[in-house]
Amino acid sequence: MRIVVAMSGGVDSSVAAALLAEQGHDVIGLSMQLYPSPPFGGAQGDLELAERSTGSGQANATETFGSCCTLDDLHDARRVASARGFPHYIVNFERQFRDTVIANFVTEYTSGRTPIPCAHCNSDMKFATLLDRARGLGSEHLATGHYARVEQAADGRFLLRRSVDTDKDQSYFLFSLTQDQLARAVFPVGDRPKDEVREYARRRRLPVADKPDSQEICFVPDDDYAGFVSRHAPDAAGDGVIVDEAGRVLGSHSGIHRFTVGQRKGLGLGSAAGVAGAPLYVLQLRPADRQVVVGPKTALERTTLTASGVNWIAEEPTSPIRACAQIRHRHHAAPATIRSLGGVRAEAVFDTPQIAITPGQAVVFYDGDAVLGGGWID
Repeated sequence: MRIVVAMSGGVDSSVAAALLAEQGHDVIGLSMQLYPSPPFGGAQGDLELAERSTGSGQANATETFGSCCTLDDLHDARRVASARGFPHYIVNFERQFRDTVIANFVTEYTSGRTPIPCAHCNSDMKFATLLDRARGLGSEHLATGHYARVEQAADGRFLLRRSVDTDKDQSYFLFSLTQDQLARAVFPVGDRPKDEVREYARRRRLPVADKPDSQEICFVPDDDYAGFVSRHAPDAAGDGVIVDEAGRVLGSHSGIHRFTVGQRKGLGLGSAAGVAGAPLYVLQLRPADRQVVVGPKTALERTTLTASGVNWIAEEPTSPIRACAQIRHRHHAAPATIRSLGGVRAEAVFDTPQIAITPGQAVVFYDGDAVLGGGWID
């Protein structure tokens, strides 16, 4: 079977491609060019329909990128494909990446929300667009290096499940996949732990076997989110005030995009501002008033959230259901009652209060290790 593999240049997607090739599939590697300067000196076309030599293309000296999806990563993907003997092509998604993922990132922060660009990249770029490109290359399937699993239930519906390695599980970022996308998705490393993936790469002498995992957002290499937003939305850097729950002004700030719900450090307030010297946390952001509301940690506790842009992988419930809801990637999913509000909206009522439910983050609903659906926290 012909399978297109989305190759980021990291060990996970490289092993995914190598596994499929070893199983006898007709593998084609496809990588997304997300940054300026074509890595192989070609035009800004959509797809290189003929393989080219690696060359020495480098990013513009004034550009800096993170440790994911860089031009060097594209070279690594090409090296893996060459080592395993399958073709590899580059898709230029610079414009789409800028207009969707980066634009959403900036807009969310300036609106007082905390975005998840990796989730948008997976739904809006990889599976929405690369699947179409896979069809153009004669394949009905797209494989990635995500730590997740896809199974088909007895009723014919496709299920998205957590990976075997729960520490590396990435199903949280894939909640927006549709039934059609899941029917065509392949996750070759989802059934094995990360250390086994590394060991496989070493045994097969893949050139990325010991390459470090990416730890930051790829287009913000220095982790300076606020600086990135300021450069792309200069108007966001407007001064404002920091207030307590009663509206008492405690200090000032130079931009609401510099804060997120649950933040404790970097508030610029003396310890005396808190009650009896207790630390203060960001409770709420009010972009219209340029206000950052702070208070004690206990004030971060909430039992209810609403979400929009909800996608149901399982059938949309017609009555309240019991499930576990995960509100951050590293959050331990907590028992809750989930209710569809219709119009791609849902409500989750937790059994016990949760800390720092943050607008802009994803809430994903689980039945055991199966994803029922998810949406964006309002």
